[in-house]
Amino acid sequence: MSGAVDLAAVKARSDAQARAAEAPAPAPGGYVIDVTEATFQAEVLDRSFQVPVLLDLWAEWCQPCKQLSPVLERLAEAGGGSWVLAKIDVDANQRISQALQVQSIPSVFAVIGGQLIPGFQGALPEPQVRDFIDAVLQAAGEAGLTGAGAPPAEGDEPAAEPPAEPEDPRFTAAEEALEAGDYDLAVQRYQAILDSEPANSEAALALGQTRLLKRLDGVDAAAAQRADTAPDDVDAQLAAADLAFASNNISGALDRLLTTVARVAADDRERVRMRLVEYFDLLGPDDPLVSDARRRLARALF
Repeated sequence: MSGAVDLAAVKARSDAQARAAEAPAPAPGGYVIDVTEATFQAEVLDRSFQVPVLLDLWAEWCQPCKQLSPVLERLAEAGGGSWVLAKIDVDANQRISQALQVQSIPSVFAVIGGQLIPGFQGALPEPQVRDFIDAVLQAAGEAGLTGAGAPPAEGDEPAAEPPAEPEDPRFTAAEEALEAGDYDLAVQRYQAILDSEPANSEAALALGQTRLLKRLDGVDAAAAQRADTAPDDVDAQLAAADLAFASNNISGALDRLLTTVARVAADDRERVRMRLVEYFDLLGPDDPLVSDARRRLARALF
């Protein structure tokens, strides 16, 4: 996995996928929706595991918004369910605007599988808007999102769907344990896959995520709160780093442990080093934060 662990939650992501699977696809003619703070989770984040969702952040007083919004609405309807347009009034939903760090409107973002993708600001010409939508649809297709899709034209035969790959019962068993909250059993089952297939990167990633979830489930909140005032308390530093990492504050988690590893004694240093290695594995080798953190770790150790 390249990039930050998104939305603080491997489990939250799994829950969102489950909710999206149970939710009905957008009805014909329902491809433009008004979204509020109360409906953002269901209509944007959860829905984005079904189809890509474009966010149109606007306000009544914004003249460029009145130029762009009709274009987006028309293209959404023409898309026939291949994507959904979520319209957000920034005046009525200021917390969404603040969370997205919107600097000016109109602003457009895309959300695919819970991942926020920066778009553009201002009322772009329609050809450029189409180019952005095409890029979003391509990314969604690569992520396995096909959208509700438009109905086939008269006389057209529906395309045959490729046969689904059979599920690996070992992963199914591990995921069932994870969904039940039995982290120890999930760890055991993912580890068993790795024992038989040491190069199975999917199992390795899932094992690392499950270990993080297990630690978070039993995190000592008091210890985490002590971290800033007790720099030599390794347990506090590890707990605070896990909380930061799971909250998508990846730089903060890495910085905290890199500072700690240079300060503590040998046994504790190894504990911190191993936690950093776990983070590196979760982020993936292509994440730019990883290469920088590895260099800093090497300097601290040697």
